Amino acid sequence: MDLHRLELLLQLSRLGSMREVAEVSGIGTSAVSQQLAALSREVATPLLEPVGRRVRLTPAGRRLAAHAVRILAAVEAARADLDPAAEPSGAVRVAAFATATRGDLLPVARELAAQHPAVHLRIHEHEPFEAMDLLASDDVDLALTYDYNLAPATFDESVDVRPLWRRGWALACPVARAPAALRSPGTEGPGGADPVSAPEVLAHFRDDDWIVNSRNTADEDVVRTVASMAGFVPRVTHRVDNLELVQDLIAAGLGVGLLPVDQATVPGVALCPLSDPEVLLRAFAVTRRGRAEWPPLALVLDLVGGRGV
Repeated sequence: MDLHRLELLLQLSRLGSMREVAEVSGIGTSAVSQQLAALSREVATPLLEPVGRRVRLTPAGRRLAAHAVRILAAVEAARADLDPAAEPSGAVRVAAFATATRGDLLPVARELAAQHPAVHLRIHEHEPFEAMDLLASDDVDLALTYDYNLAPATFDESVDVRPLWRRGWALACPVARAPAALRSPGTEGPGGADPVSAPEVLAHFRDDDWIVNSRNTADEDVVRTVASMAGFVPRVTHRVDNLELVQDLIAAGLGVGLLPVDQATVPGVALCPLSDPEVLLRAFAVTRRGRAEWPPLALVLDLVGGRGV
């Protein structure tokens, strides 16, 4: 079977239309149709069927598309394996969220410069859904993404996922709004002696305005999940991507939100720890299946993975 035709079939299974396949492949719609018709002849079974003015995969087409994921991944692995002993060299394109960029990629970039100067990082700052889109379109080689234990992400079989690290999150609020019993030790004002359950913490702020991420819904999903356990619906008022700006809004008395439990707080902001359930942000390194053996990418993965906590 022709690998290019298999790639077109796989794209059609994901994108849903000949026109979109043509756009991402850089060839005409008629050429896509001709290539898929040739693939049907190769396997001696219909792979497409008409639905109005569009087409969809037949059951055989869906099965072959599933095989294509593994076939194309195996081909990628074989190509990467041609010279496994070579010194890693090349540019590794990475899409990562801001925390991972600061905590993981910048130290790795310094280590590469000192120990492997032929390998270079090309860093793009993106939220997880944006990073995964770039990975799927082959615009990056590696995506550093995150989810929350209370809002888990799903990954399809076209990617390999490596857990990196996890970090606890707390509710952040104005100091004047946080009872001493709810505060984390080390934040402004005396800290509470005993953990308080997450629903109890959120219930204390049921009438406050809430601040959530502007480019990702995961933290909002967590807030709504825990709030539902406390029997209320949070009033989401502000959407802000930058954690420093979130603190500024909280210090100004404009609302409450989630921040890392180890975040250094500005004056006027207190952190209230969350437990039963705890809220954990989980970081992942994601690559397209079959790509992780490429020596420069394998090196970056090892260095990033070695920083996990």
